[in-house]
Amino acid sequence: MTGERTRRFPLGLADLVREPRRRDERPGESRAQPSGAGKSTTSATAQARPRASATGGGVAASPVRRADAATPGTARVAPAQKPATPLPAANKPTARARPSTTARNGAVPSASGGARPGGVRAAPSRNDFTQAFAPRAAAPSAGAPGVALNGALALTSERVRERMVERLRSNGITDTRVLQALATVPRHMFVDPGLAAQAYEDAALPIGHHQTISKPSVVARMLELAGAGRELPRVLEIGTGCGYQAAVLSQIARDVYSIERIKPLYERAKTNLRPLRIPNIRLHYGDGRLGLPSAAPFDAIVIAAAGFEVPQALLEQLAIGGRLVAPVAAGTDASGEATQVLTLVERTGPAQWRESRLDRVFFVPLKSGVI
Repeated sequence: MTGERTRRFPLGLADLVREPRRRDERPGESRAQPSGAGKSTTSATAQARPRASATGGGVAASPVRRADAATPGTARVAPAQKPATPLPAANKPTARARPSTTARNGAVPSASGGARPGGVRAAPSRNDFTQAFAPRAAAPSAGAPGVALNGALALTSERVRERMVERLRSNGITDTRVLQALATVPRHMFVDPGLAAQAYEDAALPIGHHQTISKPSVVARMLELAGAGRELPRVLEIGTGCGYQAAVLSQIARDVYSIERIKPLYERAKTNLRPLRIPNIRLHYGDGRLGLPSAAPFDAIVIAAAGFEVPQALLEQLAIGGRLVAPVAAGTDASGEATQVLTLVERTGPAQWRESRLDRVFFVPLKSGVI
């Protein structure tokens, strides 16, 4: 029987078992192994079922038909079907960020550099918000080191000061030393950063503690009256505030003494003046109504607060031939509103002073003591 079987089946049984057809394997795909003899082997790609995406939550609805038709590591959708949920482009290994701000097909660039279909913006992470809203460092302007301003103001602050000076000249300020001093001192360094854009407007701005920085036109007027074209070896300022007027005075006087009664403002003035490194300003914390007898007499005294009268102690500390400029309360007007008048006092002798009332102004009140 064995011989008969041999004649009928010239090949052995092992010769009839065929090896499964090999195909090019791709990275990231598994291949099905034969489960036993007599069972046909099937490619894992043909038996693959739709899998949920671990990143985007989408479902690949169709198996891959040809192994060489897709990019390694990327599932390709058959032309006859579409995915139930589109996979986010940012999660595809082959997706690249485009240099333009708007992607194709209405896609909006996400915070991570990819694009989401249909114009849906990806929620940015905490780092993305930090980078997007972090203030940009502006280039400091000339003469204003370490000042944070928006780019346009930082680059044009010198030009803006020049325009401010031109307005003052057209409004009657003629002292070239005063105009040059105002063009030199960066006023934006003495106001709060939020008000820096208004620094060169002709306006008084708050500096805290119910105090203000005077209008540039008022500063120019007071210093022009105090100087009157004379040399000013020694000047006393009452009410340092933020330090701006002292900085302007330092450009037209040899030595400037300034007194502030509010301790936080005294400290702020020191902080504001420190980057400018002005050597001829001496700040003092004390009662301005008492003046500074140890440094008297003064060739000019400028008072940046309004009282009902000029304190006698300050009149005594004025040098003969010196000038004192101060706002003085002048009662009320027809509407009942309190008025102040810019007053010029000139000392003409040991016990003689001449007073002139000039412009209507508005200043914070002159008070005694320190706080």
